[in-house]
Amino acid sequence: MPDIDIDFANRDQILKIIEHVKACRKTEHGFIHHNTGVYPHSIPKDPVTNIAGIDYKTAEDRGYFKVDFLNVTVYDKIQNEEQLIRLMTTEPLWGLLEQKDFCDLIFHINGYHNLIAKLKPKNIEQLAMFLAVIRPGKKHLQSKVQTQGWDSISNEIWTKTEDSYSFKKSHAVAYAHAIVVQINQICENVSYEYN
Repeated sequence: MPDIDIDFANRDQILKIIEHVKACRKTEHGFIHHNTGVYPHSIPKDPVTNIAGIDYKTAEDRGYFKVDFLNVTVYDKIQNEEQLIRLMTTEPLWGLLEQKDFCDLIFHINGYHNLIAKLKPKNIEQLAMFLAVIRPGKKHLQSKVQTQGWDSISNEIWTKTEDSYSFKKSHAVAYAHAIVVQINQICENVSYEYN
């Protein structure tokens, strides 16, 4: 079953207009609603809470299709599709990520200044791999990148691990693009302030 995440500046806006059932997940304390998952189709549910009656993993095994609707605040200030495409396709100033104050502004990588300054990603693919190596399942590859370069991990970075949390390539690449949007948006805002 595919894993689909859709990013929104405000997920509540779309959830107001589509029929859906909130996904649930099993914890040691019982069942609670899933933070982002919804079913845009019929599934057994609690009629009072509108939460699915079965855990999302069990639901997947039974053929139900969950979609994660995510709030990504990077998109809050995007005015239109044209601006988004421009910010996404403009080559960013990659060296800014090596500056602690700047790096700390960027979602998903804030707090990783020291590592990003050592590994120096310079394109979307490398930034996606960086997002993967900061997850527990691929953390062991950090030193290999530092000593042998990004190509040295390209064959193993996206292999699925069951023992620890890791990023799928599709998610990492999508977030890398969102980071580029954020970098370029910050630079564009600074440019407007000084003109």
